[in-house]
Amino acid sequence: MAKETRAQRETVERVMREWKEGELETSRGTPVTSRRQAVAIALHEAGASRDETPAKNRRNLQVTKARERKSEETRASLYAEATQRGIAGRSRMTKAELVRALRPH
Repeated sequence: MAKETRAQRETVERVMREWKEGELETSRGTPVTSRRQAVAIALHEAGASRDETPAKNRRNLQVTKARERKSEETRASLYAEATQRGIAGRSRMTKAELVRALRPH
């Protein structure tokens, strides 16, 4: 296999961590129990599969990274939650400060 990029390594690590914790599921929603299947999913999502074309691999990685970005919490969503909870000083807080303020004590 060719040398993986940093983004590909991070994606493979994330998927394998999900598998190890029992959170990895197939597209049908069934849990993945086979290590081989987990590796195949990881390589597919990372765009590092030897069974697909380079163009398809690039597209797979782009789709995966877009999905990961979409799932991350934004400052706006954190701010909206802080507004609902009535946290004082929220307008001047950074994203990290909002996360700390919203964390259950």
